[in-house]
This record gives sequence, C-alpha cells and structure tokens, in this order.
Amino acid sequence: MSALAPTLQAFFTDRLARQRQASGHTIAAYRDAVKLLLVFAERQTGKPPSRLDIADLDAPLIGAFLTQLETSRGNSVRTRNARLAAIHSLFRYAALRHPEDAAVIARVLAIPPKRFDKALITYLTEQEITALLAAPDQGTWTGRRDHALLMLACQTGLRATELTSLTIGDVHLGTGAHVSCLGKGRKQRITPLTATTVAVLAGWLAERGGLPADPLFITRRGTPLSRDALERRIARYTANAALSCPTLREKKVSPHVLRHSAAMRLLNAGIDTSVIALWMGHENIATTQVYIHADLALKERAIARTAPQDTPPGRYQPPDAVLAFLDGL
Repeated sequence: MSALAPTLQAFFTDRLARQRQASGHTIAAYRDAVKLLLVFAERQTGKPPSRLDIADLDAPLIGAFLTQLETSRGNSVRTRNARLAAIHSLFRYAALRHPEDAAVIARVLAIPPKRFDKALITYLTEQEITALLAAPDQGTWTGRRDHALLMLACQTGLRATELTSLTIGDVHLGTGAHVSCLGKGRKQRITPLTATTVAVLAGWLAERGGLPADPLFITRRGTPLSRDALERRIARYTANAALSCPTLREKKVSPHVLRHSAAMRLLNAGIDTSVIALWMGHENIATTQVYIHADLALKERAIARTAPQDTPPGRYQPPDAVLAFLDGL
C-alpha cells in the first residue's frame, strides 16, 4: 500500500471528522471529489487507487481531471471549483505528513479556481409568495403540513437542511416567538417569528403532536421529511401557483429561492445588511451583498434621489414669500 492511502484515511477520520468536526454534507462532498479523482487517476496511470502515490497526483494530472469534469461530466465552474477546494484541503494536510513531496504538493496548491460569471439571484415577489402559500390544499393533512413548512421557509429564510432537521422543541411560540436551528458551520441561530407564522405553526403543532425531540415536519409514515421530498413538493406547488400567478412560470423555485426571498423582504423593509447577515446565518457580510445587486427597486429609489441631468447647477433658492403663499392656496 502506498503513502497516499493512510494519508487519505487520516484526512477523513482525523482531520475532517475529529479536528474540524466537519458536517456530514462536507465530508460527503469531499469524499465524492476524492473518489472521482482516484478513478480518473487510475485510468491515467494504470495503477489501482490503493497503489497510487502522492507523486502520481501531480499538477498536470489534477489539471486534466478538472478539465474532464467540465467537458466530459458537464459540471459547472462552481462544481469544478468545489472539487478543487476539496483537493486543496487534502494536499494541505498531506504537506504536513509528507515533506518529501513538497514540490508536487506546492504545484497542486498553486492551481487557481476558475473565474465565472455571477448571475443575479432568483427570488419571489410578494404576489408570488402569496400564490405559493395558497397552493397547498389545507383541507388535507399533507396540505396543512406543507402550508406551515412554506410559511416558515418564506419568513425565516432557513436552509433546506435546517428546515428538514427542525424538531418540535426547536419551535418556541410564547413571548418572543422564535425558531432555533443548528446552521451551516455548526452555528446556533435563533430567528424571530411573525404573528402570522406563529398562528400557522401553532395549528400545525396541535395537529402534529409528539415529543420535543420528534421531527417537526414528517411524512405520513412518521419519518422526517427529506430534502428531496421538500424540493419535489415546492416544484409541485410552484406549478400549481403559476396558474394564478403566471410570472412563476419563468422561475425555477427551490428551497434556496425561498431563502433568497426572505432576505429580499428584509432588504425591502429597510433592514441593514449587517442585520440581514445575522438573520441568514452568513459568516461573511460580503455574502449578503448579492441581495443588494439583485434589488432593482433599491437602485430605482437611489436614482430617484439624484438630480436630473438637465438641472442647472447652483444652490437652492427658496421662492418669494408671496409666491409661495399663492402656490399653497
């Protein structure tokens, strides 16, 4: 067995799981990236993964792997960069254990992420949110569950995983009503609830029953609602809502679009971006700036405050007192 195999094992079990306490999603993403790389390296070198050495994974091979992701697998630049980030993390760990391969590792770490065009985010208007919330059939158990779920998502901006991981005990409907969740980066976050959301959740909890540790949103079989099920239901309700709100036909609505919509509602209400960053659980306030770029109404208000181009320069002069009196009649 080569030196790469034990390094790989230690990277996942010691570095990610024990030292960094990375989430299951992070470990799974890194695992998939490394598996794809090892399969590609086996085809290129003819060596099985257990016989590959660090020197076999040099910069030309990594570069060819990244190109193959985009050309053969059809991955986006974002996905390509995410795979590269996982490889960089592995090689930074390997640099501590294998100084003899420092030159190879340095060249791999020097591979830069690829730049890409950043599209404006998609979000729902108030009319579209109203149509989406009205789509579930509240005459059924499933419809009432989904209505409460959509209401919570649109108001709080919780991520899909945060929504599906909520327990009954995470919801507090008394004075200072809020929902508590363990967000990205293992950060505990508390999000206030509006009176409308409190009323909807109170009705759902009365019907749901259960103990504080039980999942908040469950299937008919009593199992937690999965992320895939959440995405399918949102897509279904979007199609239904598009019958009454045609603008929804032009948008691909996902749980993250509902998250964007919650942030845009806060921005349009005049909330400072630093507060929105805390609300959304952004580690860096720069992440919140994407909402400002997408807010056309905010830009229109800014241009309305500027002077027209044909306005003559000079200081403002108040009108004559008599003329001002006559104008006010």
